[in-house]
Amino acid sequence: MLKGSPSVNFSIPSEYRRATERLFPKDGFSKGQKPDIKAVSEFAKSLGIGVEYQRLLSLDQNSVELRRFLINFQNNINLLIRKTWVEKSDEIRKDSLQDVIPLFMCTIEQADYCKAIEDFSRILDELAYLFFGIQSEKNDFTEYTFRIDAQMGLFWLYGSKLEFLIELYEKNIDSSDKILWAVLLLGLCYLTNF
Repeated sequence: MLKGSPSVNFSIPSEYRRATERLFPKDGFSKGQKPDIKAVSEFAKSLGIGVEYQRLLSLDQNSVELRRFLINFQNNINLLIRKTWVEKSDEIRKDSLQDVIPLFMCTIEQADYCKAIEDFSRILDELAYLFFGIQSEKNDFTEYTFRIDAQMGLFWLYGSKLEFLIELYEKNIDSSDKILWAVLLLGLCYLTNF
């Protein structure tokens, strides 16, 4: 799981705070409660992908256009992995991550969004390591990414909260629930446009 609970002294920039707190409440959700599509859409807008996200979210799961998007995502993530410079000792991590992507895509096609979110969380852990090295394993990683770029920080905050949503799923949400697809699509859309 991505590290990154911002330190006590860190405050999410005000323009992103409302969207973040709607999707990831500080005190969690009440029993039976779950995030709603509007909260996910507001978060997408904060990430700068709102229009594209809304378009993709409105597509039928089996549409040609959505399949094309998923192919674009897969191509882009593979490109990001291949083009990332790492120490020779970390080449195995890159290769290993590339091997996981096709399996991840199959999980999405099977509409097992809970498993897909779990897999995506692990993919983001590895991707963060490839991009940021050992810094990605530090407790202040999210805060660090906010200092580089606020929207990038917001994305890695999202990545660090996926475990929270998985725990929520186990209590309240069916594996193929549309909210899980909406949350997963958020990350896919961001990385496709990265």
